[in-house]
Amino acid sequence: MAGRRYRLVLFFAVLLPILVSTILAPKTARGFGNDDAFNPRMLLVGDAKVDNQRSTAPSRLSWELIQRTNAPARLVPTTVRADSTAIANEPFAWWLGRADAGALTNREIEGLRVFFALGGVLLVDDSDPQSGAFGRGARRELARVLPDSAPVPIGPEHVVFRSYYLLSRPAGRVDGPDVFDAIIRNGHAQVLFSSHDIAGALSRDRSGVSLFEMATDNPFGGERHREMAVRTAVNVAMFVLCSNYKDDQVHGPVLMRRRARNR
Repeated sequence: MAGRRYRLVLFFAVLLPILVSTILAPKTARGFGNDDAFNPRMLLVGDAKVDNQRSTAPSRLSWELIQRTNAPARLVPTTVRADSTAIANEPFAWWLGRADAGALTNREIEGLRVFFALGGVLLVDDSDPQSGAFGRGARRELARVLPDSAPVPIGPEHVVFRSYYLLSRPAGRVDGPDVFDAIIRNGHAQVLFSSHDIAGALSRDRSGVSLFEMATDNPFGGERHREMAVRTAVNVAMFVLCSNYKDDQVHGPVLMRRRARNR
């Protein structure tokens, strides 16, 4: 009986206050995502499925990011649907396709609005820029998501072209424009429109062989242009991971050394 009474006294005197304080203590605020590893998620809308030919592009980007920058990245990236609550879990999504994806549903529009409200960045990557059907459809639907924001061209002066490598233009499987079009909100580029098929340049088979030949009219030529496409993708990833830190002069010396090393 005495032992039982002692345990009760111990509980009320010592353990109960600790338990109460643990329950009532303010929770640590969670940011965008549950960890710091970059996850190049493929965005799916409607009844779209993953493009099997380009399904390896996200994991290739993660691998290149780790090898080149030591930044953490998921080697097995996930997919996410625009109407899923998971869209708000992480700050990046990669929307690619060859044909017009059709009209977004109201739930997809709301999901993307939450994603952008939290600061998310969307890369819209046209797999068939010669046709342009996917790009035109994506622009139309994103105008419904963000009706107050119109795309504007951004070139080498923008931080996305300086976030890791110093790039003079975006690159992908095809030549494409020498700029990205971007939707900029509150000074931050939240949608990047690419007419270069970046995913096509990165995609590889299980043996590591590139799946797509590079277009012959690329300004850098052949495999050199594929390297520039990888650098473009790495810069987008670093832009997402670090936002506009490139403009912070505190990082100047480190960044200048990195620039010199990676020219």
